[in-house]
Amino acid sequence: MSARYTMQEMVDFRHAGRTVLYPRMLISRCLDTDGLLRSVARETTFSVGELRAMLMLLARGLASAMAEGQSVRLDGIGRFTPSLSLKAGREREQADGSGTRRNAASIQVGKVNFRADRELVGETRRRCTLERAPGNISRRLSPYTPEERLALALDFLGKNTVMRPADYAALTGMSRTAAGKELRLWQETPGSGIGSAGAGPHKVYIRRQG
Repeated sequence: MSARYTMQEMVDFRHAGRTVLYPRMLISRCLDTDGLLRSVARETTFSVGELRAMLMLLARGLASAMAEGQSVRLDGIGRFTPSLSLKAGREREQADGSGTRRNAASIQVGKVNFRADRELVGETRRRCTLERAPGNISRRLSPYTPEERLALALDFLGKNTVMRPADYAALTGMSRTAAGKELRLWQETPGSGIGSAGAGPHKVYIRRQG
């Protein structure tokens, strides 16, 4: 059975005003655990119930190992790595030592990052037959020029301490993904007035002086 793809429009930030197309797979549905186990069971002597028990044991083993500060690599699947975050309502500790010092009671495992094994990617590639779907997906256009969007961002930061990609998307009419990419571009552009603080999902944008 073929997987379908389309071409998605995207702003080319290296060339102002240009739009480029990149391929995007159309996900037809989300296969649940039962569906996957039934598929696997047909190729083994194990029952669906036995496979489910193994999967639950594997999940518990993963959680136990990561709770001890280990990342786990499963051959042919990928690497699982725990990531920490502050608990809700806790203020971030300041690098200059001011403010509240965060202790272990303020921190928790926020998420688990997964990086697919190259074998999994390669096996998926070998099994995949693609078929192009009709039409392309249009990007969400902003009614403002890049210069006008920068002015909107600087005005926002003149009234607020930080700005998140969602704020920039709402200001400019861009998609959340495009807003995040353009904010990173402004951050990397000398003289834009846009800087950043934090990292990963906690990254925010601030007014940069000078």
